Amino acid sequence: MTRAREELGQRGTVGRVASPARLADAVRRDARSCGRAARAAWRGPGRERDLLVQSLKAAAAALLAWLVARVWLDDPMALMAPWVALVLVQATVYSSLLQAARQFTAICVGALVASGAQAVTGDTTGALALSVPVLVLLSNWPRFGDQGIFAATTAVFTIASGTVSAVAVGHRLGQAALGAVIGVAVNALVLPPIHLRDVRENLAALAREAGDVLHAVAGDLREGEWDAQTAARWLDASARLRNRVDALRSARGWSRESLRLTSGALRALHRLPTKAVPPEEEDDRFGRVTGHVTALTRTLAVAADEDRTPAAPDAEVLRCYAELLELIGDSCRAEADRLLDAGARTDPLLDERTDAVMRDLHARLQEGLREHAGQGAARTAVLGTLLLQAENLWADLDPGAQGR
Repeated sequence: MTRAREELGQRGTVGRVASPARLADAVRRDARSCGRAARAAWRGPGRERDLLVQSLKAAAAALLAWLVARVWLDDPMALMAPWVALVLVQATVYSSLLQAARQFTAICVGALVASGAQAVTGDTTGALALSVPVLVLLSNWPRFGDQGIFAATTAVFTIASGTVSAVAVGHRLGQAALGAVIGVAVNALVLPPIHLRDVRENLAALAREAGDVLHAVAGDLREGEWDAQTAARWLDASARLRNRVDALRSARGWSRESLRLTSGALRALHRLPTKAVPPEEEDDRFGRVTGHVTALTRTLAVAADEDRTPAAPDAEVLRCYAELLELIGDSCRAEADRLLDAGARTDPLLDERTDAVMRDLHARLQEGLREHAGQGAARTAVLGTLLLQAENLWADLDPGAQGR
């Protein structure tokens, strides 16, 4: 028992010593991440620079609202205007307008309920106790989105300030409306946010990462020393591909929303990017590519599992298959370059020599499949499935390959 206590004490000491080290590592990682983001924003257009611009616009909108409300209009309740303007510089102009409508409605409800509660109770504490629980519950109403909490906070400010007269409430609502107008105007007129670049970058990253996964699988198959643990790494990599597909869908949604209400004005002012956003058919195509890569890695994982019936094909056939995967991976990387440059297709599969190599490897694999058919169904099933997924990848990456 004594020894157990000593061991527990030592472990606790180690944990306390290690905790600051982990904290320091986390701080260093965050610092490096901030440094990379700052360098990326300095180098040129990208997500980091977009974030910087939106942050500066929000600060400028708040400052402008304060100057108009407090300095120009000399309103003693000018706090509402910069507060509202700050939060309404959203990711798109459309979302700014939508959030402005929701927030202004919530502020109106909060001010009116607070005034009514003060009139009924005649006491600050009683008014807070009567109004805030109701408004916090009301803030969960889906119509308010994420702006419902402004009803409760407005009520707290209104009651705590002790000015709940009709004139004071009118002042607050007027300042909220002023802040909303300034926030939306700054977001719409000063470098309006558009997210077409995100679609291209996510699509190119998906293509490149798919190529990287295929190259990793090909390298392990060529070496011949792969097992269930290796296959698990392939599955993790293919899962990250599916996450990238989700990110691509999200970016596509943002690109549509960023052009709502603004596309006509942006085109008239020649403010749209010169590179057109890739068509949505590209999303579907690389979504299928991701599915084929996932199916391929799952098949290999099943073959590596000793408790499952399917068995891995011969090493010589897998080396041939690895060559085929490498060429398909090269095609994925070439597609990524094409998407980033928005130029002509430079896919290696269109090169006659590479196409000939592809067909030769495919023919050799077909011959291997016939040989495996005489050795048993387990190996034949795995090789047939692998070959089918490679053909699917080839067809989606080079639609003209089947006709040549």
